[in-house]
Amino acid sequence: MARQSVSPQITANILDFVKTNQMRAGEHLPCQMLADAFRVSRAPVNAALKKLETMGIVRAEPNRGYFLTMDAAKVETAKPDGEPPHEEEDPLYFRIAEDRLAGKLEERVSENELMRLYDVARSRLLKSLHRIAEEGWMERLPGNGWAFRETLTSRQSYEEGYVFRAVIEQQAMLLPTFRPNEEEFRKARAVQTALGQGGYEIWSRAEIFKANNDFHEMLVACSQNDFFLDAIKRINRLRRLIEYHITIDRSRLPRQTSEHLHILDLVEAGRRTEAAAFLYTHILGASRIKTPQV
Repeated sequence: MARQSVSPQITANILDFVKTNQMRAGEHLPCQMLADAFRVSRAPVNAALKKLETMGIVRAEPNRGYFLTMDAAKVETAKPDGEPPHEEEDPLYFRIAEDRLAGKLEERVSENELMRLYDVARSRLLKSLHRIAEEGWMERLPGNGWAFRETLTSRQSYEEGYVFRAVIEQQAMLLPTFRPNEEEFRKARAVQTALGQGGYEIWSRAEIFKANNDFHEMLVACSQNDFFLDAIKRINRLRRLIEYHITIDRSRLPRQTSEHLHILDLVEAGRRTEAAAFLYTHILGASRIKTPQV
């Protein structure tokens, strides 16, 4: 397993230090002082401070170091954005996904049927089924029955889904009602930075899918148009199984995250038309890479 480039523990320690000492906006956070306090070298502290900078909690000043941008009272002590609780791959979850995509499972199945097929206890099965239901590609029926919901299953439908996303997401960004959400942009930037700086090597398929889904849905939500957002949420639910089935080329994820960050940069710079055009090209570029694998 690859080592993370930024230690979540050091990042959390710095936040705790700020809260404990009731620091105020503008106060200095000397790297060497923090390294001594946590008994580590300067390198992981510097990496953690850069992470906090992407979150908007500190700012870097040339030749001076890092300074708080907010009072301690406003600093959240929870796990920093971009560091989700990394989950282990659930073999049963992905077996169900693969079998459904391959047509090995009927549209409606019972818990007893699945328990026999996968040789698992009901409690273990229900853990996976409830997760699947929360993600929206399966629903519980009265009794102990379950039904799979509609999903994309062919190469053509998958490619058409990408074209649909490219058009809808571009147009959502061009709507006169589009308003960047500063807080959501900050969170998205933190998640994408963490993914590109090492998360792509260790996050599960489900976590990677969620991080990128959330990014695109966040942008569409800025349009303030629920019809656009509902359409994107539906197509993302429909494509989930095929996305899991495709072999992830993790080496391309840093470039993908850099493109996501570039889109945020363009929007924040007031270059929304340029951002929309880049977003369209970005989505269709991903389709050209991934569709041949379906």
